[in-house]
Amino acid sequence: MPAFEYKQAEEIKEAFKRHQVRYLFIGKSGAILLGFPDTTQDADLFVDRSVDNGRALVAALRELGFDLSDNQASEIERGKHFVQLRNGPFDLDLVFAPDGMNGLKTPGIVMSTSKTFPFAILMTL
Repeated sequence: MPAFEYKQAEEIKEAFKRHQVRYLFIGKSGAILLGFPDTTQDADLFVDRSVDNGRALVAALRELGFDLSDNQASEIERGKHFVQLRNGPFDLDLVFAPDGMNGLKTPGIVMSTSKTFPFAILMTL
């Protein structure tokens, strides 16, 4: 699988916007979108855990070309802690509870944007 590219971040952003998915780029993919030079083999997304957001996420992923099994769709809809996708146009890790966090409104997470991409900055309180 080729490395994750900026173009794919644009595709994620547009599809997720159409489906109103609540998410943040995290990890190395987020750092790359901030302009740090490096590559990553996949994108890491912190996704808000709710049934409605999960359903919207499944629809957006299918629109992007991910061939989700019924089991994968169910895991995403219920917000399984970590879902690794290797069956689409690029590799994608969906994280619903990184390091025990309970959602996008967890204290210590600052949602920010750069170049119109939402990403997480973890702050020490």
